[in-house]
Amino acid sequence: MGADDIRIRAGVPQDLDRLKVIAARLSAFGPPPWRRGEDIVEAEVGTLRRFFAGTSRDSALLVAESREGVALGFVYLETLTDYFTGQKHGHIGILAVGNEAEGKGVGGRLLDASEGWARSQGYRLLTLNVFDGNRRARAVYEHLGYMPETLRYVKTLR
Repeated sequence: MGADDIRIRAGVPQDLDRLKVIAARLSAFGPPPWRRGEDIVEAEVGTLRRFFAGTSRDSALLVAESREGVALGFVYLETLTDYFTGQKHGHIGILAVGNEAEGKGVGGRLLDASEGWARSQGYRLLTLNVFDGNRRARAVYEHLGYMPETLRYVKTLR
């Protein structure tokens, strides 16, 4: 599969079941021990449901699919406000690629499309969060020009 074999389109409610399967992979990439994988996936699926219910404002859902129409991955984009400047900016809330599409350029195409969405909104920044233990994703993001900005520290309290 080459870059020309990947099409990016707006997500539609009929995508939900396939996107839930792809989202299930999000718990496999380095969450810290105090995070349960099923909680991560449940939260991400909840975000997808809210998007399709129309309750997510200033957001977009883009789906990468093969020429045959098979969903390969998706990105959920939202608008956030920068803490330091108060300016609105784009944020990648969820980025997930299916097993069969991993390492085939799908994530890069979704990131390119995300940057296009952010530019079309007039945003100067596009942000994302990634688990510290997800070294592969972090390497991809840094290769594509994303830079770490802050580190969030968590202490579990008993």
